[in-house]
Amino acid sequence: MMAEVSDIRALTGSTSWRPLLTALFATGVVSCGGAPESAEDELRAWVDRGHEAAEQKDRGALVDMISPTYSDARGNSRDDIENLFRFYFLRAKKVGLLVSIDDIEIFDDSAARVMLTVAMGATTDSMLGFNADAYEFDLELEHVGGEWLLVSGRWSDVGNELR
Repeated sequence: MMAEVSDIRALTGSTSWRPLLTALFATGVVSCGGAPESAEDELRAWVDRGHEAAEQKDRGALVDMISPTYSDARGNSRDDIENLFRFYFLRAKKVGLLVSIDDIEIFDDSAARVMLTVAMGATTDSMLGFNADAYEFDLELEHVGGEWLLVSGRWSDVGNELR
């Protein structure tokens, strides 16, 4: 008999912090070769770097991708997100992601919006030994000092309204 999603969540604990982590861990399906040539290529490479850092559980690299001024509607700051990474990486043995970049909008090569759909799975010490979720993300980035940084994000379970 297959476990229901609510049963899995009850066993693996609160999931309120997982969506943001998933977005930051995400990768683009298409990565570019060589130096990025356009803002869109740079953004795809940014998403790809997040995926690589997540699989290596490299919290520092992930935090470096976030603006010091990061804030979201849920009241998270960059420091809060760093603490969430710390907690998640202590709990997760291995992280796996499936990502689809749904849309990239670029505004004057200085700001961007990236829409993602991400399925995330992790092995853990929980009773089932794993957890899995799927989310939609609306990420806002700014281009500062030659690099893209996450400044805010909204997310929800797939099929629900972004908040």
